[in-house]
Amino acid sequence: MIDLASAPPFDDIRRLIAAMPGPDQAAVAAVRDRNANLAKPAGSLGRLEWLVEWLAAWQGRAPPSVDRPLVCVFAASHGVARRAGVGFAPETGRRILENFAAGGQAINQICATYGLGFKVFDLALDLPTGDIADGPAMEEKACVATMAFGMEAVAGGTDLIALGDMDAGNTVVAAAVYAALYGGAPQTWVGEGALDEVGRARQVAVVQAALDRHRGSLDDPLEILRRLGGREIAAIAGAIIAARLQRVPVVLDGYAATAAAAVLHALDPGAVDHCIAGHLSAEGAHQQVLERIGKIPLLALGLRLGQGTGAALAIGLVKAAAACHRDMATSDQAGFAQRSAGA
Repeated sequence: MIDLASAPPFDDIRRLIAAMPGPDQAAVAAVRDRNANLAKPAGSLGRLEWLVEWLAAWQGRAPPSVDRPLVCVFAASHGVARRAGVGFAPETGRRILENFAAGGQAINQICATYGLGFKVFDLALDLPTGDIADGPAMEEKACVATMAFGMEAVAGGTDLIALGDMDAGNTVVAAAVYAALYGGAPQTWVGEGALDEVGRARQVAVVQAALDRHRGSLDDPLEILRRLGGREIAAIAGAIIAARLQRVPVVLDGYAATAAAAVLHALDPGAVDHCIAGHLSAEGAHQQVLERIGKIPLLALGLRLGQGTGAALAIGLVKAAAACHRDMATSDQAGFAQRSAGA
């Protein structure tokens, strides 16, 4: 999708964002018309009704459908993880990937339960990005190439995509990205998670060191992404862009995945209108981030596993919303008049 021979590469990303289509208002109007005639009190299905409008707006059709949903998980590793005390051995990451393939992870069970497609993308798991406390995570062209890789993940006719990640150190780099985007002390963005007081203090110090190291170069959200982020965040950002261009609505997973959306939102607040937050993570200041990018999570289950789990669970709700809209009887079919919202 992107010609890396052009210069500077980030200009290509900005052009793609500028070319993003808007919502299909005719499809939304058609959904509202049908919804007004369904055999139920007006507004009685709450956010499920809003979900159908959102689906129609970004799929560009009414009624919308969820026939080929896909969960994409991007696996990466971070050079700062060991410094932050959160790294696992490379062979552990490989074992997790093997367990994905064997169907042994939680996400496999969720996808099987809800009939979701599942793909994992290995973003050079054995080759960590640069240590953000010492230098940039990625060079500019490498960042753009990773975003382009994420764009290619949105293929094959999917009509709804969930985006998640698998890596060690992802919450540290996500905290650094949020601190650079929104300001505030690092401890605002570093979550407690499974850390003890010493572990959290170490991560706070790492985020502060990274901010100090890159001070003066963090005015551009794409520079924040390539200096402080990771391959999985870059790939998810690319997938979000490609999904919009292909009219595929997006369900975001947790703290790290939302960092990709936050970068795009900082470039253009409308760039993530086709995204919803699948859940509220128990990790970090996820609620604060979601409020800043205008997202209300569908679920709040205390999850912090990542790996697309919260987003995949949320797709179950989206599928149910679409099915209710499509298959419920109208008031005429059911043989009774439409009732008021309080009935």
